[in-house]
Amino acid sequence: MDWPILSTIILIPLLGSLTILLINSDDAIGKRNIKTVALYSSIVNFLASLLLWINFDKSSLEFQYIERYAWLTDNITYHVGIDGISLFLIILTTFLMPFCILASWNNISIKIKDYMVAFLVLESLMIGVFSALDLVVFYIFFEACLIPMFLIIGIWGGSRRVYATFKFFLYTFSGSVLMLIAIIYIYITTGTTDVIILNEYDFSYSIQNWLWLAFFISFAVKIPMFPVHTWLPDAHVEAPTAGSVILAGVLLKMGGYGILRFSIPLFPIGSFVFTDFVFILSVIAIIYTSFIAIAQEDIKKLIAYSSVAHMGFVTMGIFTFTDQGIQGGIFQMISHGLISSALFLSVGVVYDRLHTREIAVYGGVVKKMPIYAAFFLIFTMANIGLPGTSGFVGEFLSLLGAFKVNLYIAFFATMGVILSAAYALWLYKRVIFGVITNDEIEKLSDINLREYIILLPFVLLIILFGIYPNMVIDLTSVSTTNLIENYNHALEQYKSLSFDAYPQIGT
Repeated sequence: MDWPILSTIILIPLLGSLTILLINSDDAIGKRNIKTVALYSSIVNFLASLLLWINFDKSSLEFQYIERYAWLTDNITYHVGIDGISLFLIILTTFLMPFCILASWNNISIKIKDYMVAFLVLESLMIGVFSALDLVVFYIFFEACLIPMFLIIGIWGGSRRVYATFKFFLYTFSGSVLMLIAIIYIYITTGTTDVIILNEYDFSYSIQNWLWLAFFISFAVKIPMFPVHTWLPDAHVEAPTAGSVILAGVLLKMGGYGILRFSIPLFPIGSFVFTDFVFILSVIAIIYTSFIAIAQEDIKKLIAYSSVAHMGFVTMGIFTFTDQGIQGGIFQMISHGLISSALFLSVGVVYDRLHTREIAVYGGVVKKMPIYAAFFLIFTMANIGLPGTSGFVGEFLSLLGAFKVNLYIAFFATMGVILSAAYALWLYKRVIFGVITNDEIEKLSDINLREYIILLPFVLLIILFGIYPNMVIDLTSVSTTNLIENYNHALEQYKSLSFDAYPQIGT
């Protein structure tokens, strides 16, 4: 396209936030105008992001919608562009934001202006993460996302929000320091931080291990992988509903995206050397956090541990280095973004009515909220991976890739599918069915029009992607194939060298 569409999509939420800052929020009309501007800004940005999909050339190996402008030095530029992998993550980001605004319409009563500005700024930064083609630009967007999320949890969160906020910030920021050191080393060594140029650069095999670890630790915390996952349940429990939606729907995907965009293309041999290590961590995450989820008494915390388990399928699929595995990992990220967001929005519906997330308080909800129960059932089945939903496609492809390369890993990972059915159905039974023992349940009313508008699109997309996954796979296949071919080419070169020449690497 002739106009800078990526920069436009990055800037639209920022322009919306600047407009909000000019609105007087002292009266009811001003507060309504703030919400309206935030909602319209997010909707316009979603529609603009669809142009990326409409005009995307799915047969091209090259990055598309490239923009490059001089910035810090001749070698560090504002450089953005997308391929099939980043396309749907950007659309997922812009799709979720209007629903975050709608979900916050009535339950955020303090500092509404600041709240909406934080979400719009966060949207711009997340889009920047998925479109950056310069390591420095990526790092700035990647780290800057912490600031609005820190504020969202810390100001509008629950009773333990300060503890959860600082734990979230310290975990994610500390892990990223190593990536910054690695980026500085890369710039000193190569003289550039341009991703396209670096994709053609051959780092020495010994240094690849260290660079890979530096990037991987940062991404592993963000995913989050076992054992650096403990910040996530606390952050989810204390975050407002919309904060949990963005945290699970988009921020967790930044780690998986970073592995696909940087770790594997730049350090293919490092990725090969640590494949078994990633497999083990992924399987532990799938099984261990599933057992923890079964024991939870807080609905949000159960779904949070479920997210860790499902993201384990993402990392497992990616590191199979097979077409099915990587496609499954990408599809699982998009699917989980929809399903987990829908689950947190569903929790928000009943929390707004009863102001508690304790599972024991509920029971018999279907008798008072049958439409809500039907929506929640669809999201629960998708979370389990029921065929016909998007959750099945991602997990099946990831497991198929795993079966091709490591039977034991695939076997143990499959146990996670069984465990997900255990905790998800157990949750649904305790919340939706049974006898009403709480008088407050008797006072519940079914979902209203606003909540119906929020939940229905998720049902449609989860089923649509489950029935016709090629909507995603067709656009990501070229990028996936190119990634695998480059990885296999680097691996063949590595294996052709003698062990004596590189004893520190292995056979």
